[in-house]
Amino acid sequence: MPDIIAKSAALPKYVRISERLIREIAAGHLADGARLPPEREMAVDLGTSVGTLRKALADLEAKGLLLRIQGSGNYVRQQPETASVYAFLRLERAQGGGLPTADVLTVDRMPKPDGAPDFGRSDEAHRIRRLRRLDGEVVALEEIWLDGGQVRRIKADDLSESLYLYYRDKLGLVIARVEDRVGVEQVPEWTDPRFGPRAGDWAGFVERVSWSESGHRVEYSRTWFDKDKSRYISRMGKGV
Repeated sequence: MPDIIAKSAALPKYVRISERLIREIAAGHLADGARLPPEREMAVDLGTSVGTLRKALADLEAKGLLLRIQGSGNYVRQQPETASVYAFLRLERAQGGGLPTADVLTVDRMPKPDGAPDFGRSDEAHRIRRLRRLDGEVVALEEIWLDGGQVRRIKADDLSESLYLYYRDKLGLVIARVEDRVGVEQVPEWTDPRFGPRAGDWAGFVERVSWSESGHRVEYSRTWFDKDKSRYISRMGKGV
């Protein structure tokens, strides 16, 4: 775990630890009411300081996912919805959970793709191609199209591990809801060799349209995922 967390350097370390624990709780790896290990033990396992761990635990407590009892310990509290950086990321490892990171392949401003649903105000869009990792392992190939009217230029170095966090903090754009259509599609020719399935192979496929808080479509994306390494997970209802 320490090596995995160290690689996702785009977010503060306490946030990365918090986000990992959020996904572990959602996947059921940390059951409701479970007592976490002592903080010093957890800090060693995570390769961090006790101070940084406590910031992460305080974040979980603020989100209602942790009950901290002085002299007793820290106890998990599952919630159906959580304000996570990766709240809209539905890909998890085959066994559940997994800390998300991403490798940017290319960023280009260009005309919108043929066949895409109507989105945005501009005739152009920023095309962002990335590899998605979970716990350091490549599990998906992503192509994201952001409305060109949101910002004139995007540089790869500006992007966060979480695009929606980048949108919010750098562009003032909050993604309020998304619609996913899940199926299978052939891996495109522009794939990267680090992604297991090769061009032309069939892979899991997610087509997404995203809306801003103002109710406008601002983003369109396509994701091809390795079904042997990851799953598309959607949890609904009470007690989830």
